[in-house]
Amino acid sequence: MQHAVVSRDEWLTARRDLMKAEKELTHLRDKVARERLALPWVRVDKEYLFDTLEGPRTLADLFEGRSQLLVQHFMFAPGWKEGCPSCSYMADHTDGMNMHLANHDVTMIAVSRAPLADIERYRKRMGWQFKWVSSNGSDFNYDFRVSFTPEEIATGQIDYNFGEWRETGEEWPGVSAFFKDEAGEVFRTYSTYGRGVEVMMGTYAMLDLAPKGRNESEGMDWVRRHDRYAQPPRGTVE
Repeated sequence: MQHAVVSRDEWLTARRDLMKAEKELTHLRDKVARERLALPWVRVDKEYLFDTLEGPRTLADLFEGRSQLLVQHFMFAPGWKEGCPSCSYMADHTDGMNMHLANHDVTMIAVSRAPLADIERYRKRMGWQFKWVSSNGSDFNYDFRVSFTPEEIATGQIDYNFGEWRETGEEWPGVSAFFKDEAGEVFRTYSTYGRGVEVMMGTYAMLDLAPKGRNESEGMDWVRRHDRYAQPPRGTVE
């Protein structure tokens, strides 16, 4: 892509014009955030049981003493050798956020249908510290519309991202938020799917500032699990 090369004054004029659009976007984002906070909640009446390193735990247990819980619906099904590369890209951002979230009354974890042993093997390979639990054997993933049965897939469309989705598959990404009140009741407050999961992809925010932007040809075709990128060139060793 060719770019004009201009004087400093011309660049400042163009930059100030862009800032007007950026401010509009900031104000819109703030408005949407207020509307998100105003969404009604739904009580989670169903009992879900998760397999964790500490033994079986309920959804309420996963809050770990805090009132808010964020869940990455991580695509990793039983029988898979490794987790989804795009979900892994998302998860690469979690450990850095967690120290701040935990000190602001928010617990953040990942949930997948894969058996806990497979999850732990992959988590250790990737060097992640965040908690990752298995929903294997429960309806959690299916109820939150991130896992789909063979019968659903066979219809040629699935109920994903709050509508009909014609790209079928057994696993899809998402992020969900929950609140637990003083009585121990749990409420679902928010979920986002599709491109909504970019909220976890801080790398994208930085790429959007870089000269070439996201520089993608086919979606996230450039993304690799972080231990599968080619090593950067090294200096000459004398």
